Amino acid sequence: MKLRSALMIATFLTAPVVAMAQPVSGLYVAGGVGGTYLLDDKGYITNSPSTGSPILGSGKLKSNGGFAGMGAVGYGLGNGLRLEIEGIYMQQAMRIKNAPGAFGGGQVSSYGGFVNALYDFNLGSPIVPFVGVGVGYLATQLDSFKIYNGGSSTVATPSTSSKGSVAANAILGVAYNIPGAPGLALTGEYIFTPTFTRQNYRTAVVTPTGSTTANFRLNSQFNNTLLVGLRYAFNSPQPAAAPMPAPAPIVAPAPAPARSYLVFFDWDKDNLNPRAQQIIAEAAQASTRVAATRIEVSGYADRTGTAQYNQALSMRRANNVAAELVRLGVAKTAISISAYGDTRPLVPTGPNTREPQNRRVEIVLK
Repeated sequence: MKLRSALMIATFLTAPVVAMAQPVSGLYVAGGVGGTYLLDDKGYITNSPSTGSPILGSGKLKSNGGFAGMGAVGYGLGNGLRLEIEGIYMQQAMRIKNAPGAFGGGQVSSYGGFVNALYDFNLGSPIVPFVGVGVGYLATQLDSFKIYNGGSSTVATPSTSSKGSVAANAILGVAYNIPGAPGLALTGEYIFTPTFTRQNYRTAVVTPTGSTTANFRLNSQFNNTLLVGLRYAFNSPQPAAAPMPAPAPIVAPAPAPARSYLVFFDWDKDNLNPRAQQIIAEAAQASTRVAATRIEVSGYADRTGTAQYNQALSMRRANNVAAELVRLGVAKTAISISAYGDTRPLVPTGPNTREPQNRRVEIVLK
């Protein structure tokens, strides 16, 4: 199956359950482990670091593959671009190949650091491809390396000291944003790491007739590494909190029946007009609903007459209201009647002022 088809299928399967990937923004850390393979490298022993005839001839070093590990600290700019510092370690077994009469090999370890620039292709999917390039320094060490020439019983042992070279990275990878773990991604990447200078190792050569020193020279290396790992971005947006359930609607209680009613009168009148009769009827009905045990009926007048006249007028008004309540079924014994004339105005006024709100009777249910 082609890589493009695999990516499309994975995107289709995961899109319903994973939110669209967000570009890495801010600090992140990454790590991975996997395997490495060094392309066939030419190596030979000479009597000079750069020139001279091979002592044991030349041949290729063949990789048997090996282990690799990587760790990185980086920073995402929020637009797909990332910058990181990477450390990498590779170890693999090598053997001599195509060297007439010679055989042998040993462990080759490489380690170094790189500054990488990477770019994520956010395609609206939890799967995010990325590419990158880098430059750095890679040191190579030969461990327990020996070369034999069976015909002359010659043994060469290169130094185990490490030799370094400027190196580069070319990176092709993909990240999968893990559902339910903001900032955490599973990564897979291929890293091609070439070196640009030869490495020369001081070498002890033992022959049947004596011993000497020479140089074991490696050409530029071409490392191929596959890694699987994890990356965690510290500033990734957290998933939105589930919305709080809407509060249950509060049903307003039915309004309690009013316990105070005002009946207004025309100027210098004590008779009940239709509006006054309606209000008294409402008070009578409410007295039953609230089980009132006492009903206070208080009469008032404005200040357009004498105090004595207004006192008598307010009493007539109160008596007429009380009589209407009794007519509507309210027990007479539950009613108390009071008259205050013009002494308790609802709206304070001066003498001889016709104020409609002061010509009233108040009904209070208790």
